[in-house]
Amino acid sequence: MDRLIKVAVDAMGGDNAPAEIVKGAVEAVNESTKIKVILVGDEAAVKGELAKYSYDKERIEVVHASEIITNNEHPVEAVRKKKDASTVVAQKLVRTGDADAFVSAGSTGAVLVGGQLLIGKIKGVERAPLAPVIPTEKGVSLLIDCGANVDARPSHLVQFAKMGTIYMENVIGRKNPTVAIVNVGAEEEKGNQLVRDTMPLLKECKDINFIGSIEAREIPHGGADIIVCEAFTGNVILKLYEGVASTLLGRVKQTLKSSLKTKIGALFVKDALKNMAKEFDSSEYGGAPMLGLKGLVIKSHGSSKAKDIRICILKCIAFVENDVTGKISEHIKE
Repeated sequence: MDRLIKVAVDAMGGDNAPAEIVKGAVEAVNESTKIKVILVGDEAAVKGELAKYSYDKERIEVVHASEIITNNEHPVEAVRKKKDASTVVAQKLVRTGDADAFVSAGSTGAVLVGGQLLIGKIKGVERAPLAPVIPTEKGVSLLIDCGANVDARPSHLVQFAKMGTIYMENVIGRKNPTVAIVNVGAEEEKGNQLVRDTMPLLKECKDINFIGSIEAREIPHGGADIIVCEAFTGNVILKLYEGVASTLLGRVKQTLKSSLKTKIGALFVKDALKNMAKEFDSSEYGGAPMLGLKGLVIKSHGSSKAKDIRICILKCIAFVENDVTGKISEHIKE
């Protein structure tokens, strides 16, 4: 692929905008020659941050947007009324083909609504899920959906499994990934009505490698490559996952500093602990892609720093080069 992959970035979205967003964009451009970043936001503020860095001026463009959508605003109303908001302007660039992908650490609601209304779903896709990669004992798994569709139907979950399979194969590089549905037990008769109704549909689906139910405790062990659930369950799993990881790592650090003996011991295991902490650092995996849209949307944490934004931008390369959108379109039927 010879042409540059164009990534529109919401420069005003998130707790640390625009400074960390701009820094992350510069780092991404300096790391890969395959991308061009379009920073969308207050032109003066963005250019003021860009002036701090050295980079290829041909591969970072600034598009002015005079408004910002905050987390306190109603997403649908904000997207419709604030036509010049950075999130809206950036997603319109994807809709018109002036950008291949969109990255934002801003309002999740606005990103989700904008993805549906401004970029639009692929024909045949019923719902577009958020699908973050989470660390496991065996590497990573894809959690789909984690926040976009709290009232899903069985047909939605089947499509999530299909789209997740395409993403894992083409972006993460996991061939024939296993798929499991979150349940309260391994037995088929267990679970709520949604799970019981979805199970036979997943078993019949020839496009996926379905292995049955998975209990929450098996997720960190890498019990399946793709974890399918509706968004309420997925969001609870994700937030608990992050909270437990943060708590455990914090307690380990605190314990190692508790006495002279443990401080000395810490010197011998410091590198190993750093590697372990890196494995459970969500910023190492970029944001959550919103699958099933006509263009790529990646939602990053609201507290994202430059590292998070850089990884999100670079993640767009494999997605676009492997034509994940086109492959999802081919495999999803109305």
